[in-house]
This record gives sequence, structure tokens and C-alpha cells, in this order.
Amino acid sequence: MLVVEDEPSIADVLAIALRYHRFEVMIAGTVREALALAERTRPDAALLDVMLPDGDGRALGRELRARRPDLALVFLTARDSPAEIVGALGFGDDYITKPFNIDEVVARITAVLRRTRTADVLPQRPPLRYGDLELDETTYSAHRAGRTVELTPTEYALLRFLVRNGGRIVPKEQLLRHVWQYEHTPPESTVVETYISYLRRKLEALGPPMITTRRGVGYGLA
Repeated sequence: MLVVEDEPSIADVLAIALRYHRFEVMIAGTVREALALAERTRPDAALLDVMLPDGDGRALGRELRARRPDLALVFLTARDSPAEIVGALGFGDDYITKPFNIDEVVARITAVLRRTRTADVLPQRPPLRYGDLELDETTYSAHRAGRTVELTPTEYALLRFLVRNGGRIVPKEQLLRHVWQYEHTPPESTVVETYISYLRRKLEALGPPMITTRRGVGYGLA
């Protein structure tokens, strides 16, 4: 999945949500970067911002579609006039306006791919278990002692990584790389601590504490 968005905060939100739903995501901020990425990786779908620093996302969509006719195209933009929408849908598969609901974006991309990739069926995946905790890798749901744990996509991704590492302490830097896909994060960032506190509150509502902290190192499961 190629995401072309020049606003880093929006690109990050889209990437986290799409990766949670098992998309392989590549991000480009310009037309030039997008064309180079598409040439190297040949994505099945592209989510394109219409207004880019070095060109028009619709022209980029036409170029990508010319190179690969079966590529699914979804446009994302603040422009919402009927003429803009009709023009984009003349060769694209869907059109989403900003501000957007991230769940709607994922649902509409999934629907587009369902229409264009009808033969693709995702395989069943066995659940992940740790103590009385179970993560369903098919529905992306979590249960503790048989009761549902309501998690956001990021919370689920963080908990899944901790479960996969069993009782080991996972360094904060490793969590940032694998859950948030950050390679370089300011040392004062508190995103991991914030989401660990969210997980603790939700898990401890259903049972004893299970997330441990190794001060100055990272986090793990008891």
C-alpha cells in the first residue's frame, strides 16, 4: 500500500492504522518519491493526497495507473466540490475528503481492494496467548479471562508485540521501531509511556497487573 501525503502527522496516523489492518505501508511525501517507490515495490493500492509540494495527486494517479492498470487508486483531499470529486472518480476508485475518520479510510480502502482483488483471501491465523490473555489475529480483538478488552489499533499493536516477546523486557527504542515505525525519535518522547498506561488501565480492569516496567530500559509482561 503506497500512501502519498506530505503532512507527516497525517501520514503517520494513516500508516499506523493501515499496518494494524495488516497492510504493508510505504510512505512518500512528493510525486517524485511516489513514482520511485511505486517503480521499486509495485504496490496493489495507492492512497493519494491531491495537493502535493511538487505536483498534482490526480496527475500522479494517472501516471501510476498508466504504469499499472490494475492498481487501486483512492484520493484523499480537502477539496470537496462536485467537479473535483467527479473528475477524480473518472479514473480513480474512491475519493475521501479531509477531515476524515481513520476507520472510514481503512474500510473504504478495504472495500476497493475487495472489488479489485476478489480472488484474494486472507489466511486464518492462530491466536496469540499469554496467561489469561488471548489476541485473535484474524479479527484483531483481545480478551482477558474470556472478557473483551476494547483496544485501539495502536494499543493492540503494542500489546501484540509484548505478547510475542513473552516475559522478556522490551527496550523502549525497540517498541518505537516496531510499533510506531520510528527510526529516530527525540529522547523526550513519551508516546510509549502514554500507551503503556492506557494498556495497564484496560487490562487491570479485568485482572491483576501484568505489564512490568524496568526503569530506564523498557516494558514486558509478568
